Amino acid sequence: MKFYYITFRSVTHAQRGESILKQRGIRCTLQRTPRWMEEQGCGYSLRVWTQDIHLPVALLEEKGVPKRRVYLQKDDGQLEEAQL
Repeated sequence: MKFYYITFRSVTHAQRGESILKQRGIRCTLQRTPRWMEEQGCGYSLRVWTQDIHLPVALLEEKGVPKRRVYLQKDDGQLEEAQL
């Protein structure tokens, strides 16, 4: 399983995203986005456990939940922006 972070501008969007993904059986947790991950310093993210991030992202887009960025947590713990 891989860990991804989907970032959002507001807690409302993150909460909607969490609800949508959990309804589809996709494991995720809502959290405050670390400052170093967001240039603007505020935001929320979902930590998602999945092999393929394309399905969660497509579900969010289908339901009109605006995301900001998606990051992949590499084996060494570092994060890199995922290319979708």
